[in-house]
Amino acid sequence: MKTKLLIFGISGDLSRRKLLPALQSIIRHDQFSDMEIIGVSRGGLDLDELLGNTPELQERTSLFSMDMATLTEYDRLRKHIALKPEEQLLIYLSVPPVATRQIVSLLGEAELNTSNTKLLLEKPFGVDLASAKAMKEHVDSYFDDARVYRIDHYLAKEMAQNIAAFRAGNALFSHIWNNQAITDIEVIASEKIGIEGRGQFYEQTGALRDVLQGHLMQLLALVLMEIPGSLDWNDIPKKRLEALSQLRGANPSLAVRAQYEGYAKEVNNPGSLTETFVSVELASDNPLWRGVPLRLVTGKALETKITEIRINFKKTHDAQANRLVLRIQPNEGVEIELSAKKPGYEREFEPRHLAFSYPKDAILPDAYEQVLVDAIRSHKSLFTSSGEVLASWQVLQPVLDAWEMENTPLLVYPKEASIAAILSQSQG
Repeated sequence: MKTKLLIFGISGDLSRRKLLPALQSIIRHDQFSDMEIIGVSRGGLDLDELLGNTPELQERTSLFSMDMATLTEYDRLRKHIALKPEEQLLIYLSVPPVATRQIVSLLGEAELNTSNTKLLLEKPFGVDLASAKAMKEHVDSYFDDARVYRIDHYLAKEMAQNIAAFRAGNALFSHIWNNQAITDIEVIASEKIGIEGRGQFYEQTGALRDVLQGHLMQLLALVLMEIPGSLDWNDIPKKRLEALSQLRGANPSLAVRAQYEGYAKEVNNPGSLTETFVSVELASDNPLWRGVPLRLVTGKALETKITEIRINFKKTHDAQANRLVLRIQPNEGVEIELSAKKPGYEREFEPRHLAFSYPKDAILPDAYEQVLVDAIRSHKSLFTSSGEVLASWQVLQPVLDAWEMENTPLLVYPKEASIAAILSQSQG
């Protein structure tokens, strides 16, 4: 089936950094050779300047100038696309969140929501539970939910996909993946950079909304979800939703919010309460996970850049090694901490690491390549369902409500601080 890909916001930062390079790589791998790309702009955009020296994209990309706030322009767009019954249309909204609602409405009113049309939406999917519900209802009024693809690119990272494969394909771990063997689970995403000029965006979101609510909650769901005897990738969104629905509402007293030194000046808002660091502790009512603390932590301007899941196992004595690490980025792979005898004459122990990682020459698809390929092929396992979005907000809403209270503390931490130091500061 021929695909026509319609990109709203083709000249934007996300399109230039991620979408266009991903499309170039897909085409170079001889995928979807008949795909046609139509970029929507407000006019004045030069195709050569946008695409540069990329003949793969140049030969199949065109630009369509329009006023994105006028219904008659969408009628003109529909005629320009001229979608045939044997073709499919992917509409990718790479636009600011404030523009999404109106574009969805006008697409529907112009009848660009037929059964062979798919809608790809970028996060954020709301800013709290109420807005997420409103957004779902609005999109549902124009597009069948089965044809809506909500993108969380973390789910498309190779190692994130490998979590399910790792759990399903290795008997060793299936027997100990429960509260009888595991003491706690940590999902961590730390960055060395600050907000990097995204002050306006960050003031409207903060670390909880930007990373924790979507990316980290989805990774946690992959760890907690039930893995049936025969793994069916199509069932994964349902299994993730079950795991998220079993989580209790977050306890605000166990949440930590903090801001790196200099942030308020950077965004020109001396009284800013926007968090650049957040930690929450969750609990599940699933009998397999009852009593296991689930910690989610993310922050900017920290000492290291890393995204990983740490599974800590119960010890029979203090000297034992007990950690399994699923590393999402960088250096994607799996690492098991071991205690082994130190080489030599003495009977001494030392820590060692048993690790799986991809060969250095392995070419891993970029997350956005995987997102686009799966959307074209109608595979939804790497996309977030509306139920997952609402379940995640439901869990975190108590923290957001508490933060609306003026007496909720906001810690300040120095740049390049460690997560341990910030959490220690919150307790002291």
